[in-house]
Amino acid sequence: MTICNACRYCEGFCAVFPAMERRLQFSEADLNYLANLCHNCSECFYACQYAPPHEFAVNVPKVLAEIRVESYQKYSWPGIIRSAWVVSALIVLAALALPFTPRTPGGDFYAAIPHNVMVGFFGAFGLLVLLAWGIGLARFWNEDPNRPRLRLPAFFDALGNVLTLSNLSSHGAGCTYPDERHSQARRVFHHFTFYGFLLCFASTSVAAVYDNFFGWRAPYAYLSVPVVLGAVGGLGLIVGPLGLLALKMRRDERIVDPRQDGMDLAFIGLLLATAITGLALMILRATPAMSSLLAIHLAVVAALFVTLPFGKFVHGIYRFAALFRNALEQHHRDQGENRGGG
Repeated sequence: MTICNACRYCEGFCAVFPAMERRLQFSEADLNYLANLCHNCSECFYACQYAPPHEFAVNVPKVLAEIRVESYQKYSWPGIIRSAWVVSALIVLAALALPFTPRTPGGDFYAAIPHNVMVGFFGAFGLLVLLAWGIGLARFWNEDPNRPRLRLPAFFDALGNVLTLSNLSSHGAGCTYPDERHSQARRVFHHFTFYGFLLCFASTSVAAVYDNFFGWRAPYAYLSVPVVLGAVGGLGLIVGPLGLLALKMRRDERIVDPRQDGMDLAFIGLLLATAITGLALMILRATPAMSSLLAIHLAVVAALFVTLPFGKFVHGIYRFAALFRNALEQHHRDQGENRGGG
């Protein structure tokens, strides 16, 4: 970090380097903040004159990736849980639950699994996920006693960065790959995944309103709002993760932390399984296969829910918090300059 602060060649690539330059010393909280602010676009590695094989061996993306996964473990509550064990346990649970799921001719989800059971089960899971996220976020935010005072405009700046993934754009160049070729593909596939997830969540939310406020029971017509949102979101959750998986297979091994491979692959696999089983359930809902597909789909969604506070999904939580803090620092710096100039 000291070398980077002295060089400053990369300060225009992303938000990490200006944030780094605002510091003369780096505490553990600063390093965790910078690590979660990094989007791992890799531009700095290929541009750095001090990168390996130079004797300084500066490798910012890899170092920050290593710190980032350690920060997940530090902030997680009630403690890091290995996703592979959780997913395996839920797969076994689904296999055991299938024989006890009532066989129906199709067309009525609640005849296979009662509405109250689904709402109670996933409602409890959802509250636990929110609690875990809240505790982890509070641990991240409160780690640095010198954090800037909250300001609403900074929140909207950070939200804009999240919704556009501007830090994956690198001013239009995109991420850099082993042949030093730039591409916006990673940003595009992140958009498919992110907005696909949001559309699926919106589909579930609209369906909940239909059921609880209007008494309209699922399944809904193919052109209804919940089904259209779910179908488009499901396609996004297939295209995005598959694209990210393909890009992951060709990333430069010098800039990644191999400890994250299991976490990344588990998350991609769960997103794909959720989308595929959901779309299959939508298409075959009027057939006798509906009961089994519903049990399998809900088991996959439960596995995804369980891993949300501990798996790859948390990078979005801490990255937003880091972007928010970065926006706050920029606002405070700009105000300081204005006061100084006045």
